[in-house]
Amino acid sequence: MADVRKLLERAGRTYAEEAGIKLADTPAPLYRLLVLSVLMSARIQATIAVAAARELVRAGLGTARRMADASWQDRVDALGRGHYVRYDESTATALGDGARLLLEEYGGDLRKLRDRAAGREELGALLRKVPRLGPVGVDIFCREAQQVWPGLRPYFDAKALQGAERLGLPRDPGKLGGLVDGDDQARLAAALVRVSRDKKLADSLR
Repeated sequence: MADVRKLLERAGRTYAEEAGIKLADTPAPLYRLLVLSVLMSARIQATIAVAAARELVRAGLGTARRMADASWQDRVDALGRGHYVRYDESTATALGDGARLLLEEYGGDLRKLRDRAAGREELGALLRKVPRLGPVGVDIFCREAQQVWPGLRPYFDAKALQGAERLGLPRDPGKLGGLVDGDDQARLAAALVRVSRDKKLADSLR
C-alpha cells in the first residue's frame, strides 16, 4: 500500500490550485472552478485546460457576468492564448451560454444551485444543465469543490478510484476518505487522478 502522506506531497495539488484559483465558498472562485471543469471535460490534456482557465481569468472573464458580457471573439482569443485551439470556437459559445444560464437561474452564484439540490444526485443533474458539463465534468467539479463544500465529502470519482487501485489503496470512497483529514480529501482525489493517468508516478509511489 502506498504512503498517503508521500502521495499528497508528490501529487496532491488540486487542479483548481494549479489553475491559480484560490478556492473559497464564494461566487467568483466557484464559477472559475466550473469553467475549469468544463474545459477539462473535453478530450484534451489537463495542462492545456488549466492554461486556458488561467487565460480566461487574465482576460477578465472570471465571473459569470463578465463571461456573459464578453464577446464571443474575446472568449475565443483567451482560449487560443491558452492553446485550447481544437475546441476553442464551440467552447467559447458554450461558456457564454453557460454563464447566461447561471445568471438567469442563480444570479451567477453556484451556492444557490447547491442549496436548491436535495442531495448529491440532484446536484449533479442541475450541474449537467450547464453546456458542455457532462458526467465527467460534474465529477471534476465535485471532487474539487469538496474542499469548500464539506457536504460532498468523500467524493472520489471513477478516475480517482482507478488511481487508488493502482496504489493498493481502498476503492471504497468512505475508507479512502478516512485516510486523510476532511480538508485534504480534494487533494487526495486530485493526486489519485494524476496516478491514474501516469504509470511512472504510480510506480514511484508503490
